[in-house]
Amino acid sequence: MRTGPRSAAAAILGIVAGCAAPPGERPAPVDDARPQPPVTDSRARPTPPAPALAGPVIERPGARWVAVSWSELPGWADDRSAELWPALRAGCIKPTPEWIGVCQRAARFTPADHGFAREFLQQELQPYRVEARDGTAQGLATGYFEPLIAASRRPRPGFTVPLYRPPADLGERRPYWTRQQLETLPAARQALRGLEIAYVASPLDVLVLQIQGSGRLRLVEPDGRERELRLAFAAHNDQPYRSVGRWLIEQGELRADAASWPAIRDWGQRATPQRLNEMLWSNPRVVFFREEALTPDVSGQPSGPKGAQGVPLTAGRSVAVDPSAVPYGTPLWLDTTEPLSSTPLRRLVMAQDTGGAITGAVRIDYFWGTGETAEQQAGRMKQPLRLWALWPKPPA
Repeated sequence: MRTGPRSAAAAILGIVAGCAAPPGERPAPVDDARPQPPVTDSRARPTPPAPALAGPVIERPGARWVAVSWSELPGWADDRSAELWPALRAGCIKPTPEWIGVCQRAARFTPADHGFAREFLQQELQPYRVEARDGTAQGLATGYFEPLIAASRRPRPGFTVPLYRPPADLGERRPYWTRQQLETLPAARQALRGLEIAYVASPLDVLVLQIQGSGRLRLVEPDGRERELRLAFAAHNDQPYRSVGRWLIEQGELRADAASWPAIRDWGQRATPQRLNEMLWSNPRVVFFREEALTPDVSGQPSGPKGAQGVPLTAGRSVAVDPSAVPYGTPLWLDTTEPLSSTPLRRLVMAQDTGGAITGAVRIDYFWGTGETAEQQAGRMKQPLRLWALWPKPPA
């Protein structure tokens, strides 16, 4: 996302955040002579191309892509492929030169059904198996989410822990005060006075917002009325990120195979105040926020937070990647499984974000969306992964 951290709760042992670029502009219209798919008649479809043979390779700084036939993609015919279109159109806001033509054609219609969407993609794109430079094609899928947390504009019983805007002297002191100093030293506390955005119930709520780098607040007014706003990453204190999950393992409080975000939250809720502070202060990094209005997506629901590509993320259809291996705006085919199960998770997604813990060729962080269910899924996701990239065919 932005210029500082966002991380995946499932990668809690090494989590740091991604950085988002400013949103781009839609490309100017492009004159393209290729026939356009019809908008309303699902019976008149483009003829699927013959399967491409494996062979040609695209070398990227962090990966190699090997061209394959569509038949290699497991479950390809079973995905609800038309659901990719909002994420695809968002990713086309600022396309690279290779994508301008495809983006212009995809923007001119809405798929009549999932089969039509698949056939359009097969006509336009070539699948590539994503591998590490040494040929390794197995990797790791984790998950992340957007927290949704109850808050109050003013401190009151049940809402006493503040979230802050960046302090005025942040650029004058590098690194800035640590988390512990900001909570205990009078001079450090004074620097934050008057910068409170809102108050939440627990320092664990602050921690998860800072780990994820953004989130939504459900502001609860004293009269019971509610409204939502988004907190976006604004800055951090230039201190190193330390994993609280790693600290709990080193303290013997959690097993390495059980250090998920739900387990960490559960431990924190049972810990004494002193012990909870020890865990929180083990991570000196503090994130500061800014407010953002919630804008509606095409369905009228609040859009997702912006990822590193500078476009809103789509739940279940956006992922974070290592951009040295997969450029932003690339459609990907995932072959992985649901958290804590062997249920296949095979679907089209868009590479629209990154994160400090997301490194390597066959490595993605899957955006589950907003709220408690997304938190549970993301916090437990650590699954084996195979990955294919879909890239525009060269001009005929």
